[in-house]
Amino acid sequence: MNEAAPKRRVRLPRVGEIVAESLRARILSGALADGDLLPKQEELLAEFGVSPPAVREAFRILETEGLITVLRGNVGGAIVHLPQASTAAYMMGLVLQSRGVPLSDVSEAMCRLEPACAAQAAMRPDRATTVLPRLRANIDASMAALDDPDAFIGLARAFHIELVAHCGNETLSLVVGSLERLWSAQVDTLARGKAVHGTFGDRAVRLSLAREHERIYRVIEEGDAQGAERAILEHYSGVPGERRHGFDTKATVIAGALRV
Repeated sequence: MNEAAPKRRVRLPRVGEIVAESLRARILSGALADGDLLPKQEELLAEFGVSPPAVREAFRILETEGLITVLRGNVGGAIVHLPQASTAAYMMGLVLQSRGVPLSDVSEAMCRLEPACAAQAAMRPDRATTVLPRLRANIDASMAALDDPDAFIGLARAFHIELVAHCGNETLSLVVGSLERLWSAQVDTLARGKAVHGTFGDRAVRLSLAREHERIYRVIEEGDAQGAERAILEHYSGVPGERRHGFDTKATVIAGALRV
């Protein structure tokens, strides 16, 4: 005779969690806009029929999630914040730093994931009015800054951020974009902030990179998804280790670089 499986105890949410869930839904649905004030505590007490500690707990939960900033003192209240991609990048950086992940790991992930973004951008039927104008403007600005290594490095990074951000797939934009922002922050901290330009100090290298970006632009313009993937892969294949930026990619990810 089979013994009955042990019953799983179901954890009931606390009252504060229920209030937080309701307010969170309003923020994420757009019912409360970025910068709006949450209803005053007295209004929430009347609406939910709960005690002040429950409302305070709800506020603590939402503040921890970065969805509100609680105003203490005589003013009181709470300001609403919509979730930002930069927050996702920072949290990803914290996890990677806590695990001692090297920068080379981030670079490899970008090498594997960004080609999918380039292919997606090439398949956008509206690419002529979305991603392409942004890439064109970036390439033109990069050519204009060809004799300024520091400005050029920043623009070169921005090219990849623009490509990923406007590839046309929101999930790819968020996930890969978080990696791009995290990597760019490392570049700003370890290279640009210290005026260490690596091989970017060589004008010929900068010109070569600008031409690679031009090629990526052209295949996306043509709607060639496979060509866009190849162009990005070939672009990254010429970036072994720290050749581009002159810093040690064996170093651990620095999440705090995103706050600089």
